[in-house]
Amino acid sequence: MSPARGRLAELSAPVHDGLAEMRACQLEQLTEDSAAVGDMTDHISRFRGKQLRGTLVMLVGRAHGAYTSEHPTVAAVVEMIHLATLVHDDVLDGATVRRRVACVNERWDNQVAVLLGDFLYARAFSLSTTLSSRLCSRLLSDTTRKLCVGEIEQAARRYDFEMTQEGYERIAGAKTASLYSAACELGARYPGGNEELGASMGAFGWEIGLAFQIIDDCLDVCGDQAVVGKNVGNDVDDGKVTLPVLRTYAAADHQERAAIRDAYTLPDLPDRLGRLREVADLEPGVEYALARAGDLVRGALRRLEPLAEGPAKRSLEQLGEFILERKW
Repeated sequence: MSPARGRLAELSAPVHDGLAEMRACQLEQLTEDSAAVGDMTDHISRFRGKQLRGTLVMLVGRAHGAYTSEHPTVAAVVEMIHLATLVHDDVLDGATVRRRVACVNERWDNQVAVLLGDFLYARAFSLSTTLSSRLCSRLLSDTTRKLCVGEIEQAARRYDFEMTQEGYERIAGAKTASLYSAACELGARYPGGNEELGASMGAFGWEIGLAFQIIDDCLDVCGDQAVVGKNVGNDVDDGKVTLPVLRTYAAADHQERAAIRDAYTLPDLPDRLGRLREVADLEPGVEYALARAGDLVRGALRRLEPLAEGPAKRSLEQLGEFILERKW
């Protein structure tokens, strides 16, 4: 086990048994009589990754003292929605590798990948209807809407080098932070009530989720693909102008700005990220973005102060450091 994965295992230790239940629940939901579907669900089981969102559902529940026998099932619903977004994102991004294995769209094709993502959404929401409370279904259906809106807005703002940081954060928050927020709110509120703490924990999830996305965007322009475990440079290839590039562009002179735009838009460039790295000093923009992620995490951690001291709260506190330091 790598040091990073070992660190993640330590952070999730307070909900170790719940994670085992969550994974068993996911496996049951992904089991299908169709051999074709079974082949694909076996393949995406290797996309398991960090499972931070499901872990957050249970850690917040433990830290708040509101953990129920249904929290692992809620976590499974959250993780299945996240898995569906990954499959669809890979189609949108034209990605070929995730978790060091071929993406569904690469091993099969885009049509199959879209259908598999739809299958995962269907299974997730079907599972949510078996819970004793409708809170999970209501909150996650609205969250899925936000995810879609974020992706649509991001597509509409391709090649927008004049986008404000506020605009970037609104889009990044919708497409990534909203599911973190929902996971934390569900951890605090499920099966119902305690709306004030739910809102506070939802804000905690939003801030660490946005920080996570900012780090992801930094890794996409400066990360090592062998370490990250998925394609880097996808954002540049797809015309997405993320925070580190926005800051680099804002500080550039006229000539450098033109070269940055060319790296994104000139036809038939075999390596757009490589060209971008050649024509622009990305380091100050990356440093700014990392500092913004740090500010978000520090703000999020202050929201944990009302929670009782214990292993779950300590894991939530240390999770922020893990997000800031991650390289994958």
